[in-house]
Amino acid sequence: MEKILIVGCKKAMDDVCIGCSRCLVAFNRRVGEFARYPEGEAQIMGLLSCGDCPGAAIVTRLAQVKLWNAPMEEKPTKIHIGPCLSDHCPHADDIITKIKAKSGIEVIEGTHPYAPADIFV
Repeated sequence: MEKILIVGCKKAMDDVCIGCSRCLVAFNRRVGEFARYPEGEAQIMGLLSCGDCPGAAIVTRLAQVKLWNAPMEEKPTKIHIGPCLSDHCPHADDIITKIKAKSGIEVIEGTHPYAPADIFV
């Protein structure tokens, strides 16, 4: 069973993408980057923000996820980077590099395919 941790932009998660519903809907529908997981073989174990600009706290936040979930013997097996971070953050390259260097698990850039091309159509 894959255990998925989604990492996104704090500003977007707090102010724009209410409840990160697009990522969760994409997972439930197995679309976008979640199409790789057959039904019943993956779970979302958490949503984590980068910690705010410039993402200096991401490694500490990942360590907190490990510590917080240790009593339940849960740990992520995959990390998905939300488009709010990978596509729109000026610090994305540094944050993703830190996550890849320190997590020790596969990091996948992308979650949902629901970004509209034009908001006024």
